[in-house]
Amino acid sequence: MSFSGASERSVPATKIEITVSCRNLLDLDTFSKSDPMVVLYTQSRASQEWREFGRTEVIDNTLNPDFVRKFVLDYFFEEKQNLRFDVYNVDSKTNISKPKDFLGQAFLALGEVIGGQGSRVERPLTGVPGKKCGTILLTAEELSNCRDIATMQLCANKLDKKDFFGKSDPFLVFYRSNEDGTFTICHKTEVVKNTLNPVWQPFSIPVRALCNGDYDRTVKIDVYDWDRDGSHDFIGEFTTSYRELSKAQNQFTVYEVLNPRKKCKKKKYVNSGTVTLLSFSVDSEFTFVDYIKGGTQLNFTVAIDFTASNGNPLQPTSLHYMSPYQLSAYAMALKAVGEIIQDYDSDKLFPAYGFGAKLPPEGRISHQFPLNNNDEDPNCVGIEGVLESYFQSLRTVQLYGPTYFAPVINQVARAAAKISDGSQYYVLLIITDGVISDMTQTKEAIVSASSLPMSIIIVGVGPAMFEAMEELDGDDVRVSSRGRYAERDIVQAGCCSHGGFIV
Repeated sequence: MSFSGASERSVPATKIEITVSCRNLLDLDTFSKSDPMVVLYTQSRASQEWREFGRTEVIDNTLNPDFVRKFVLDYFFEEKQNLRFDVYNVDSKTNISKPKDFLGQAFLALGEVIGGQGSRVERPLTGVPGKKCGTILLTAEELSNCRDIATMQLCANKLDKKDFFGKSDPFLVFYRSNEDGTFTICHKTEVVKNTLNPVWQPFSIPVRALCNGDYDRTVKIDVYDWDRDGSHDFIGEFTTSYRELSKAQNQFTVYEVLNPRKKCKKKKYVNSGTVTLLSFSVDSEFTFVDYIKGGTQLNFTVAIDFTASNGNPLQPTSLHYMSPYQLSAYAMALKAVGEIIQDYDSDKLFPAYGFGAKLPPEGRISHQFPLNNNDEDPNCVGIEGVLESYFQSLRTVQLYGPTYFAPVINQVARAAAKISDGSQYYVLLIITDGVISDMTQTKEAIVSASSLPMSIIIVGVGPAMFEAMEELDGDDVRVSSRGRYAERDIVQAGCCSHGGFIV
């Protein structure tokens, strides 16, 4: 998503969900298969510039990935909405911008996907000279207005043994049926190792992802034995529907796991185990607009990295460089995010802090000092007031270190903990050059804050590696500390690029 200025356009006709799969990708890994991820770019109508819209998850060891994470796009019937899908082999030790990780790309318009037979298209991937890059498969579906969230937990009993030296490492894959008889993946559980009687963690899924508002739509659930090389063994399958699942709120429901191939071969075949629905509940999901309409006020707090790794503010190479001609990387990030959020903060008074600096006169290191130098009232008036205090602090403090996030997270969390009636929501913007020195304490602070009415936006600036920052963003794996997991994902991490904030 991009917090860049957008020109006025018509009201979208609807929201379209794009599901992505790939087939026969290039294999770039020496001792295993590629670990693919797809990045979607959309094209600006005005500048024709391509901007990153979102990314799928990474799937290890496969040349034929079916991605669970979807792209949800506003559809404008009267516009040609150009899309670019880039496929990368993601190694945790590399940056996807490296050409050697590129697996191919495809260009097409959103209307082509929607207008394809069954709202499905397959396109060849190109862009690697002299190589056949495989294909990308895209499926579009209009999203219903259903906002319900289903939470369920399942377990299994006496599944087939698939591992030669152990039992099985089972996981479930959920699919919703399509009108043409095909299926669209919508959820994967975690893998439970070395057991034929797994109990999976409870999970939540939007009802529109499970059945798109059609309660009688078939939901197919496959049971697999996980293998490290990506060639997961099929144990069996069963079908149900949202309506059937929802009837099980007050009783256990048992499904037989059937393997059609084994059923044909063995006359005495009964099943490949059973799966039991232990619990099922439904809650309504309220949108950001619902809360704002209901009177919830946003409280926006800023925290800026004043550590020495950012460079001397008097030097042009510094991320804090105070040029008379253009804003620094930090100031651009602050304006890009702050000017959007400030519209929802009625009093326009923003607490603003710095961290990692030595303060005059005694040179004390502080990780949560007010930019306006007022401990009693750290509020600045509007984003312009924050910028003014930021520039003033650069002239008076000494950039030092280390980079601690936890103190300022805990400070905002203390304020959020005092509010429990839904009237206030706290947003903390942390702008940093990417190095985190107190990772353990930061994770603990995030886990503790995950039950509070607050969110954290972490914006990285400069060329540093941001793996640690991305680790705090719980899109793929929920942040944990001392065996305790965050109740929800409250961190959004991204980078500031060319004046636009990309997450």
